[in-house]
Amino acid sequence: MMTNLTIKSSNSNLNLDIPTAAYIHIPFCRRRCFYCDFPISVVGDRTKAENSGTIVQYIDILCQEIAATPSQGKPLTTVFFGGGTPSLLSPQQIARILTTLVDKYGIVSDAEISLEIDPGTFDLPQIQGYKDAGITRFSLGVQAFQDELLQVCGRSHTTADILAAIDLIRQINPPEFSIDLISGLPKQTIEQWQETLEKAVAIAPTHISVYDLIIEDGTAFGRYYQPGSQPLPTDETTAQMYRLTQKILTNSGYEHYEISNYAQPGHQCRHNRVYWENRPYYAFGMGAASYLNRQRFTRPRKRREYYAWVEQLITNRGILDAPQVDEHDILLETLMLGLRLAEGLELAVLAEKFSKEILNKIWHCLQPYYQKGWVAISANNCSNLSLSPTEILPITGRLKLTDPEGFLFSNTVLAALFSQLEKIEAGN
Repeated sequence: MMTNLTIKSSNSNLNLDIPTAAYIHIPFCRRRCFYCDFPISVVGDRTKAENSGTIVQYIDILCQEIAATPSQGKPLTTVFFGGGTPSLLSPQQIARILTTLVDKYGIVSDAEISLEIDPGTFDLPQIQGYKDAGITRFSLGVQAFQDELLQVCGRSHTTADILAAIDLIRQINPPEFSIDLISGLPKQTIEQWQETLEKAVAIAPTHISVYDLIIEDGTAFGRYYQPGSQPLPTDETTAQMYRLTQKILTNSGYEHYEISNYAQPGHQCRHNRVYWENRPYYAFGMGAASYLNRQRFTRPRKRREYYAWVEQLITNRGILDAPQVDEHDILLETLMLGLRLAEGLELAVLAEKFSKEILNKIWHCLQPYYQKGWVAISANNCSNLSLSPTEILPITGRLKLTDPEGFLFSNTVLAALFSQLEKIEAGN
């Protein structure tokens, strides 16, 4: 069936540019947190990565995948080691993976190279070793500053471990330092959340990520709790937490540049912006999802299946068997990802890529939320425009969600947009 969504230019820079970012999945954890549905392997508290046959084998296969994946011609500008718990690996193992990336793709001299680390999993020589290997950005999984909440989550660290980890990070003074927090935890109060935010601000990392707890099927929390029921905070309470986060962090000098992310000026996460700007990227490792040549592909989530897949990839000389993302999905992804950013989407780019008819239907769908103050249209000078319901969407400036209310109700806005676009796709 011929799609009703038309892309004007096959040379659009939204999806077809050459990847310069790579995500590396390190799936090993001491234990599985109660909210986690990521593809991981639990290795216990005593495992040393250098002596673990499981971890050594995984790194061997991971490097084989990197070597088998064709380069598209540009060096990497960002690399992100996520997990799992990448800080269970030794600096030498991280260095080996980076060397494999350099040999295959090259890495620019001023690249952002991020490593997720957990309190209690590293000492000073280890984190100094990561920095010496080339890591420029550390992301510390704090989650909460109350021991009782860390226990509720199934985390393996304590508040004392967090403070010790922060002291080690300060000693090596990396260019970038981020911490992760979670709101909406079971039994978490507004007072505890405010204490967590104030302690985070006092630590003064260059970047803070704040995630609202999502109850996923198949997790321990998914078995223990039903969304919206006690001891989980109410929706009203989690909304209060979101507004409080925005107030405290922006008043403390952090820019709220994405729905869940805050940064000191000049310290936004360059790698994550690749995702939100819907640009292509390499990905390697068990369960990792890549976006190359307009193909989204997720690797197997279990080690044996992943190893067999890498063997097949080598046999196929790096060719992935995945369907291309069609024009309809490109529009959905562009809206879903771009509206997560505070600056939103540039209308001129949307007008260049998609038909004027589609943009007008999008604007018609957004009218109720524009009237509520959840959606804004900003001029090129960043001031918000005041448009009447009968005015058409301008083709200059930016379409964005407001902060904090538009971000807070982003799921409602996006669901309405997707419903409207599905009707367009169906020809209604």
